[in-house]
Amino acid sequence: MKPITLFGKMLSFSRLKLHTDDLTAIQDELSVLLKDNTSVPVVLDSECKLDLSALVEMLWQMGVQPIGVVDGVLSEQANALRLATFPADGKRMERIKPTDSRPAPRKADNTNANNAQSSEAKPSGQAGESANQPTAQKEATATQTQTAPLGLDTADNTSKQEQGVTSSVHSQMLRSGQSLQHLGGDLIVIGGVNKGAEAITDNSLHIYGHGQGRLVAGATGDKHARIFCQKFNPTLVSVAGTYCLSDAIPPEMIDKAVQVSYDEDKGLIFTLMA
Repeated sequence: MKPITLFGKMLSFSRLKLHTDDLTAIQDELSVLLKDNTSVPVVLDSECKLDLSALVEMLWQMGVQPIGVVDGVLSEQANALRLATFPADGKRMERIKPTDSRPAPRKADNTNANNAQSSEAKPSGQAGESANQPTAQKEATATQTQTAPLGLDTADNTSKQEQGVTSSVHSQMLRSGQSLQHLGGDLIVIGGVNKGAEAITDNSLHIYGHGQGRLVAGATGDKHARIFCQKFNPTLVSVAGTYCLSDAIPPEMIDKAVQVSYDEDKGLIFTLMA
Protein backbone atom coordinates (compact mmCIF):
# COMPACT_ATOMS: atom_id res chain seq x y z
CA MET A 1 0.00 0.00 0.00
CA LYS A 2 1.31 3.44 -0.88
CA PRO A 3 2.03 5.69 2.13
CA ILE A 4 -0.60 8.36 1.35
CA THR A 5 -3.59 9.07 -0.86
CA LEU A 6 -4.48 12.71 -1.51
CA PHE A 7 -8.14 13.45 -2.18
CA GLY A 8 -9.66 16.80 -3.08
CA LYS A 9 -13.23 18.04 -2.99
CA MET A 10 -15.04 21.31 -3.42
CA LEU A 11 -15.42 23.09 -0.08
CA SER A 12 -17.40 26.07 1.12
CA PHE A 13 -15.27 29.05 2.09
CA SER A 14 -15.73 32.65 3.13
CA ARG A 15 -14.34 35.79 1.55
CA LEU A 16 -12.32 38.04 3.83
CA LYS A 17 -12.55 41.60 2.50
CA LEU A 18 -9.65 43.79 3.65
CA HIS A 19 -10.03 47.58 3.75
CA THR A 20 -6.73 48.38 5.49
CA ASP A 21 -3.08 47.31 5.52
CA ASP A 22 -2.96 47.55 9.33
CA LEU A 23 -2.45 43.93 10.41
CA THR A 24 -3.11 44.77 14.06
CA ALA A 25 -6.49 46.25 13.21
CA ILE A 26 -7.32 43.23 11.06
CA GLN A 27 -6.37 40.86 13.87
CA ASP A 28 -8.41 42.75 16.46
CA GLU A 29 -11.51 42.78 14.26
CA LEU A 30 -11.17 39.10 13.35
CA SER A 31 -10.84 38.14 17.01
CA VAL A 32 -14.25 39.69 17.64
CA LEU A 33 -15.89 38.15 14.58
CA LEU A 34 -14.51 34.64 14.97
CA LYS A 35 -14.77 34.23 18.73
CA ASP A 36 -14.51 30.46 19.26
CA ASN A 37 -14.63 29.52 15.57
CA THR A 38 -11.54 27.76 14.23
CA SER A 39 -10.39 26.19 10.97
CA VAL A 40 -12.14 28.77 8.79
CA PRO A 41 -11.08 28.59 5.08
CA VAL A 42 -11.08 32.03 3.43
CA VAL A 43 -10.25 33.77 0.15
CA LEU A 44 -8.55 37.13 0.67
CA ASP A 45 -9.92 40.16 -1.17
CA SER A 46 -7.90 43.29 -0.49
CA GLU A 47 -8.42 46.91 -1.54
CA CYS A 48 -4.87 47.87 -0.56
CA LYS A 49 -1.41 46.40 -0.92
CA LEU A 50 0.01 44.77 2.20
CA ASP A 51 2.53 42.15 3.28
CA LEU A 52 0.71 38.98 2.23
CA SER A 53 3.26 36.64 3.81
CA ALA A 54 2.87 38.32 7.23
CA LEU A 55 -0.92 38.33 6.84
CA VAL A 56 -1.03 34.62 5.99
CA GLU A 57 1.14 33.77 8.99
CA MET A 58 -1.09 35.82 11.31
CA LEU A 59 -4.25 34.20 9.95
CA TRP A 60 -2.94 30.68 10.43
CA GLN A 61 -2.07 31.49 14.04
CA MET A 62 -5.69 32.60 14.53
CA GLY A 63 -7.11 29.41 13.04
CA VAL A 64 -8.02 31.05 9.72
CA GLN A 65 -6.88 29.12 6.64
CA PRO A 66 -6.18 31.35 3.59
CA ILE A 67 -6.49 29.28 0.40
CA GLY A 68 -6.07 32.06 -2.15
CA VAL A 69 -6.70 35.67 -3.14
CA VAL A 70 -9.08 37.48 -5.42
CA ASP A 71 -7.22 38.71 -8.49
CA GLY A 72 -5.96 42.23 -7.75
CA VAL A 73 -3.25 43.97 -5.73
CA LEU A 74 -2.19 40.76 -3.96
CA SER A 75 -1.96 38.54 -7.05
CA GLU A 76 1.80 38.88 -7.56
CA GLN A 77 2.57 38.04 -3.94
CA ALA A 78 0.08 35.16 -4.02
CA ASN A 79 1.87 33.70 -7.04
CA ALA A 80 5.20 33.85 -5.17
CA LEU A 81 3.60 32.11 -2.17
CA ARG A 82 1.86 29.59 -4.48
CA LEU A 83 -1.62 30.55 -3.36
CA ALA A 84 -4.58 30.21 -5.73
CA THR A 85 -5.93 33.29 -7.54
CA PHE A 86 -9.67 33.65 -8.15
CA PRO A 87 -11.36 35.98 -10.67
CA ALA A 88 -12.77 39.22 -9.28
CA ASP A 89 -16.55 39.72 -9.01
CA GLY A 90 -18.20 40.75 -12.23
CA LYS A 91 -15.14 39.91 -14.30
CA ARG A 92 -16.32 37.62 -17.07
CA MET A 93 -13.90 35.47 -19.00
CA GLU A 94 -13.48 36.66 -22.60
CA ARG A 95 -13.93 33.64 -24.82
CA ILE A 96 -11.64 33.72 -27.83
CA LYS A 97 -11.14 31.42 -30.81
CA PRO A 98 -7.90 29.67 -31.79
CA THR A 99 -5.94 31.47 -34.49
CA ASP A 100 -5.78 28.33 -36.65
CA SER A 101 -7.48 24.93 -36.95
CA ARG A 102 -6.39 21.96 -38.97
CA PRO A 103 -7.63 18.39 -39.55
CA ALA A 104 -6.20 15.80 -37.20
CA PRO A 105 -5.90 12.00 -37.66
CA ARG A 106 -9.09 10.01 -37.72
CA LYS A 107 -10.58 9.12 -34.39
CA ALA A 108 -9.55 5.46 -34.64
CA ASP A 109 -5.94 6.44 -35.36
CA ASN A 110 -6.02 8.97 -32.56
CA THR A 111 -7.22 6.29 -30.14
CA ASN A 112 -4.36 3.99 -31.12
CA ALA A 113 -1.91 6.84 -30.61
CA ASN A 114 -3.34 7.52 -27.18
CA ASN A 115 -3.07 3.85 -26.24
CA ALA A 116 0.56 3.84 -27.36
CA GLN A 117 1.27 6.96 -25.31
CA SER A 118 -0.41 5.40 -22.28
CA SER A 119 1.83 2.33 -22.43
CA GLU A 120 4.95 4.49 -22.73
CA ALA A 121 4.09 6.72 -19.78
CA LYS A 122 3.85 4.16 -17.00
CA PRO A 123 5.13 5.35 -13.63
CA SER A 124 8.92 5.36 -13.52
CA GLY A 125 9.49 6.31 -9.90
CA GLN A 126 11.05 2.94 -8.99
CA ALA A 127 14.42 1.77 -10.28
CA GLY A 128 14.34 -0.71 -13.13
CA GLU A 129 10.80 0.09 -14.29
CA SER A 130 11.93 2.00 -17.39
CA ALA A 131 14.59 -0.30 -18.79
CA ASN A 132 14.25 1.04 -22.33
CA GLN A 133 14.68 4.68 -21.27
CA PRO A 134 18.18 6.17 -20.83
CA THR A 135 17.27 7.82 -17.53
CA ALA A 136 14.28 7.39 -15.26
CA GLN A 137 12.00 10.42 -15.30
CA LYS A 138 10.98 12.00 -12.01
CA GLU A 139 7.25 11.94 -11.35
CA ALA A 140 4.76 12.66 -8.59
CA THR A 141 1.05 11.99 -8.18
CA ALA A 142 -1.85 13.90 -6.65
CA THR A 143 -5.32 12.34 -6.59
CA GLN A 144 -8.41 14.53 -6.61
CA THR A 145 -12.11 13.69 -6.68
CA GLN A 146 -13.92 13.61 -9.99
CA THR A 147 -15.60 16.90 -10.80
CA ALA A 148 -17.79 18.14 -13.60
CA PRO A 149 -16.00 19.31 -16.77
CA LEU A 150 -14.48 22.71 -16.10
CA GLY A 151 -16.02 25.46 -18.19
CA LEU A 152 -16.18 23.70 -21.55
CA ASP A 153 -19.37 24.12 -23.53
CA THR A 154 -20.46 20.60 -24.57
CA ALA A 155 -23.39 21.60 -26.80
CA ASP A 156 -23.29 19.94 -30.23
CA ASN A 157 -20.54 17.61 -28.97
CA THR A 158 -21.83 14.63 -30.95
CA SER A 159 -22.31 16.53 -34.19
CA LYS A 160 -18.81 18.04 -34.04
CA GLN A 161 -17.22 14.66 -33.45
CA GLU A 162 -19.14 13.23 -36.40
CA GLN A 163 -17.75 16.02 -38.58
CA GLY A 164 -14.22 14.89 -37.75
CA VAL A 165 -11.58 15.60 -35.14
CA THR A 166 -9.59 18.80 -35.54
CA SER A 167 -6.57 20.18 -33.73
CA SER A 168 -6.44 23.91 -33.09
CA VAL A 169 -3.41 26.15 -32.77
CA HIS A 170 -3.34 29.49 -30.95
CA SER A 171 -0.14 31.41 -31.64
CA GLN A 172 -0.74 34.34 -29.29
CA MET A 173 -0.40 34.74 -25.54
CA LEU A 174 -3.57 34.12 -23.53
CA ARG A 175 -3.98 37.18 -21.31
CA SER A 176 -5.68 37.37 -17.91
CA GLY A 177 -9.46 37.20 -18.33
CA GLN A 178 -9.30 35.26 -21.62
CA SER A 179 -10.71 31.75 -22.07
CA LEU A 180 -9.61 29.59 -25.00
CA GLN A 181 -11.80 26.51 -25.50
CA HIS A 182 -11.60 23.81 -28.15
CA LEU A 183 -13.84 20.80 -28.69
CA GLY A 184 -12.98 17.80 -30.85
CA GLY A 185 -9.17 17.61 -30.84
CA ASP A 186 -5.89 18.72 -29.31
CA LEU A 187 -5.35 22.38 -28.42
CA ILE A 188 -1.89 23.85 -29.02
CA VAL A 189 -0.99 27.20 -27.42
CA ILE A 190 2.30 28.62 -28.63
CA GLY A 191 2.31 31.93 -26.77
CA GLY A 192 1.64 30.62 -23.27
CA VAL A 193 -1.16 31.08 -20.71
CA ASN A 194 -0.94 34.02 -18.31
CA LYS A 195 -2.27 33.96 -14.76
CA GLY A 196 -6.02 34.55 -14.76
CA ALA A 197 -6.48 32.98 -18.22
CA GLU A 198 -7.60 29.46 -19.09
CA ALA A 199 -7.04 26.93 -21.87
CA ILE A 200 -9.59 24.10 -22.09
CA THR A 201 -9.92 21.17 -24.46
CA ASP A 202 -11.57 17.76 -24.48
CA ASN A 203 -8.40 16.13 -25.85
CA SER A 204 -4.75 16.87 -25.05
CA LEU A 205 -3.40 20.35 -24.29
CA HIS A 206 0.03 21.52 -25.45
CA ILE A 207 1.55 24.72 -24.00
CA TYR A 208 4.80 25.84 -25.65
CA GLY A 209 5.32 28.73 -23.26
CA HIS A 210 4.63 29.55 -19.62
CA GLY A 211 1.44 27.86 -18.30
CA GLN A 212 0.31 29.99 -15.35
CA GLY A 213 -3.49 29.98 -15.56
CA ARG A 214 -6.05 27.17 -15.60
CA LEU A 215 -4.97 24.24 -17.78
CA VAL A 216 -7.71 21.72 -18.56
CA ALA A 217 -7.48 18.63 -20.79
CA GLY A 218 -9.99 15.84 -21.30
CA ALA A 219 -12.74 18.21 -20.17
CA THR A 220 -15.50 15.85 -21.30
CA GLY A 221 -13.94 12.85 -19.57
CA ASP A 222 -11.21 11.57 -21.93
CA LYS A 223 -8.91 9.65 -19.57
CA HIS A 224 -6.21 9.35 -22.24
CA ALA A 225 -5.87 13.13 -22.56
CA ARG A 226 -2.65 14.76 -21.39
CA ILE A 227 -1.18 18.17 -20.71
CA PHE A 228 2.28 19.06 -22.01
CA CYS A 229 3.70 22.34 -20.74
CA GLN A 230 7.13 23.83 -21.41
CA LYS A 231 7.14 25.93 -18.22
CA PHE A 232 4.60 24.59 -15.73
CA ASN A 233 3.17 26.78 -12.96
CA PRO A 234 -0.66 26.76 -13.20
CA THR A 235 -3.21 27.94 -10.66
CA LEU A 236 -5.29 24.87 -11.52
CA VAL A 237 -4.63 21.78 -13.61
CA SER A 238 -7.22 19.19 -14.61
CA VAL A 239 -7.31 16.02 -16.71
CA ALA A 240 -10.54 14.06 -17.28
CA GLY A 241 -12.32 16.06 -14.56
CA THR A 242 -9.71 15.32 -11.89
CA TYR A 243 -8.20 18.59 -10.69
CA CYS A 244 -5.31 19.88 -8.62
CA LEU A 245 -4.77 23.40 -7.29
CA SER A 246 -1.39 25.11 -7.31
CA ASP A 247 -0.60 24.39 -3.66
CA ALA A 248 -0.97 20.62 -4.21
CA ILE A 249 1.33 20.45 -7.24
CA PRO A 250 4.71 18.84 -6.37
CA PRO A 251 7.16 21.74 -5.94
CA GLU A 252 9.83 20.05 -8.09
CA MET A 253 7.50 20.44 -11.07
CA ILE A 254 7.16 24.22 -10.85
CA ASP A 255 8.59 26.15 -13.82
CA LYS A 256 9.83 22.91 -15.42
CA ALA A 257 8.82 21.08 -18.61
CA VAL A 258 6.05 18.80 -17.35
CA GLN A 259 3.62 16.21 -18.66
CA VAL A 260 0.36 15.62 -16.75
CA SER A 261 -1.64 12.45 -17.29
CA TYR A 262 -4.45 10.62 -15.51
CA ASP A 263 -4.47 7.21 -13.84
CA GLU A 264 -7.63 5.72 -12.33
CA ASP A 265 -5.75 4.44 -9.28
CA LYS A 266 -3.26 7.29 -8.77
CA GLY A 267 -5.17 10.30 -10.05
CA LEU A 268 -3.04 12.97 -11.71
CA ILE A 269 0.54 11.97 -12.59
CA PHE A 270 3.13 14.72 -12.99
CA THR A 271 6.23 13.76 -14.99
CA LEU A 272 9.27 15.89 -15.75
CA MET A 273 10.11 15.92 -19.45
CA ALA A 274 13.82 15.85 -20.29
